[in-house]
Amino acid sequence: MKTKEHIETSAVARFFSASVFKELSKSGRSPLLARLIRESGLPVDALACERVGDLFERAFQHLRLKSNRHEYVYKSAITHKVLLGTHSLNTASMVTEFRVGSCKADVVILNGTGTVYEIKSERDTLSRLSDQVDAYRTVFASVNVIVGENHAEEALSKTPEDVGIMLLCPRHRISTLREARDLPQRTSSGAIFDSINLTEAQQILSSAGIDAPDVPNTMRYTALRELFVQLPSEYAHREMVRTLKRTRNLQPLQSLLDDIPPSLYSISLTSRLRQKDHGRLVAALQAPAVDALGWG
Repeated sequence: MKTKEHIETSAVARFFSASVFKELSKSGRSPLLARLIRESGLPVDALACERVGDLFERAFQHLRLKSNRHEYVYKSAITHKVLLGTHSLNTASMVTEFRVGSCKADVVILNGTGTVYEIKSERDTLSRLSDQVDAYRTVFASVNVIVGENHAEEALSKTPEDVGIMLLCPRHRISTLREARDLPQRTSSGAIFDSINLTEAQQILSSAGIDAPDVPNTMRYTALRELFVQLPSEYAHREMVRTLKRTRNLQPLQSLLDDIPPSLYSISLTSRLRQKDHGRLVAALQAPAVDALGWG
């Protein structure tokens, strides 16, 4: 059996990939996970991991080590400490990989306002940070960068004073080095329109008492955008938050969290898991860990 020093962190990180999660929820087994277990070198025996769910917890503990910290660990910290700690699924929603211009926002929390979190782990560089922050400030009232200790000083110096800087500390805690300012007036109606889908844009226009134009589908995007950019940016931002909270509602997943390991909360809440797949996923996580090796 391989020792801890020989564990392949890149393979362990992929345990928490959308591909593995999709296989588990759709078929109750994951050939990809079976392969990753072998590649990772994580021990799979009755003493180390009794169930598949225990295997995910063990994998997550490995990724939490400072030398191994992966983007998913940061997303998990935001899920536990912000979404489920400060807020709840009854009052807030969360979206990952949210498109903003040419960037993808790592995590967005929608509560009374729109807050974005850009992750810069120990393994990342800050070469694109300025461009990313500039883009996010046009769509979200509150912008945060959450970093490892090696990036703290550079993140503070490379970002505007209204951008929050947060630090992922040992023991999975988040500390604030600089508070983010909530500035919906700084956003741009045009940038908001470009970041949401047309149905959501039409709902926001309807809330403002503006009817959708009667035009051919080929002209719909341009016609809706011309109307949308006339909305005051604060209004567009407020209605974006309200609309996305409704269209990305996570409250139906509350019961699922009671039946899965905490390490899987983040991916479970952002994978758009169908209700009919819940039981299959839970059963797979309760299966003996050694059985997972046969899924390949």
